[in-house]
Amino acid sequence: MTKRSKNKDREAPGKLVEVLRALSDPVRLEIVRQLSVEGDKACSSFGIEMPKSSLSHHFRVLRQFGIIAFEHQGTVIMNRLRSEDLNEQFPGLLTSVLAAVKKVT
Repeated sequence: MTKRSKNKDREAPGKLVEVLRALSDPVRLEIVRQLSVEGDKACSSFGIEMPKSSLSHHFRVLRQFGIIAFEHQGTVIMNRLRSEDLNEQFPGLLTSVLAAVKKVT
C-alpha cells in the first residue's frame, strides 16, 4: 500500500527564480534528469556518491520548490518528477533545461 505524503509536497511549483535556483545545482539537475528518463525512483537508486545527509538536502530542496514529489512505499521513499505541474506553470522550461543537459553531457 502506498502512502502519499501530501503535507511535504507543495501545491504548485515555486516561483521561477526558486525553480531555476534549485535546478542550477549539478546534483539536483542529475536527480531531475534521472527521474525524467527513468521515471519514479527510490532515494537510494540514483547512484550519486555523496554522504546521505547531503543527498537528503538536495531531495529536500527539489521537494520544497515543487520540482519533485515523494510517496512512501513501505520503507522505501519513491520520488517522482512533477513534470505536468512544472509544464503547466512554466511551459517548456523543463524540456529546455533537460535538452541543455543532454547537449553538455
